[in-house]
Amino acid sequence: VEVKSAREIEVMRRASRIVATVLREISELVTPGMTTADLDRHAEQRIRAMGAVPSFKGYQGFPASICASINNEVVHGIPSAKRVIHAGDLLKVDTGACFEGYHGDSCITIAVGEGVSDEGQRLSRVAQESLMKGLATVKAGSSLLELAGAVQDHVEAHGFAVVEDYTGHGVGRNLHEEPSVFNYRTRDLPNMTLRPGMTLAVEPILNAGSKGCRTLRDRWTVVTVDGGLSAQWEHTIVVTSDGCEILTDRDF
Repeated sequence: VEVKSAREIEVMRRASRIVATVLREISELVTPGMTTADLDRHAEQRIRAMGAVPSFKGYQGFPASICASINNEVVHGIPSAKRVIHAGDLLKVDTGACFEGYHGDSCITIAVGEGVSDEGQRLSRVAQESLMKGLATVKAGSSLLELAGAVQDHVEAHGFAVVEDYTGHGVGRNLHEEPSVFNYRTRDLPNMTLRPGMTLAVEPILNAGSKGCRTLRDRWTVVTVDGGLSAQWEHTIVVTSDGCEILTDRDF
């Protein structure tokens, strides 16, 4: 697990600011009737205009600059000119940018227009809250197990399920690095002590019903097995001596 230098963290700060900017713009841009391809086009154009390259495009063959996953789609939805966004949709937009060799990675869930169900709005809120509960445990000397437990407890207290098939991860020169950042307690979790300069992408994914998922024939799009809604929020962070800095914070 790499500990980043002050110089590396500064470059990641800039990469992450690009990601945060794009996601903030997309959240303001989305309107019913647009397609997910429209959003992907905007993201790629803006990432490149700010001097970075899209982290996702071409990664293990992925064909786009964002993942756009709607309603029961959990992760890795492929943008398409045929996929129209409707009022009432719960839209997850995940993107990354590589700036001077270092990546930033973040995801938001957008309640599109009017008509998002109460359950959908609550699911997204709890997902975002669980991310922040997890991040509140992070500081030098804390463990990934504490983070996982904080996320899991908040999710389950609200009657939702943590998706166990996908985890957060280290991030830096590679989009995915060690360690895996679980969102639930498991014996598979390395009970690692966090150190200042570790950079992590923390990303709770919640389902309204069963935690079960399956992958569609496109070999990318993952959906809930029961057709229920899914929500995801993600930030890239750096561990500090007394907490963490959220590099992909959209409030700037």
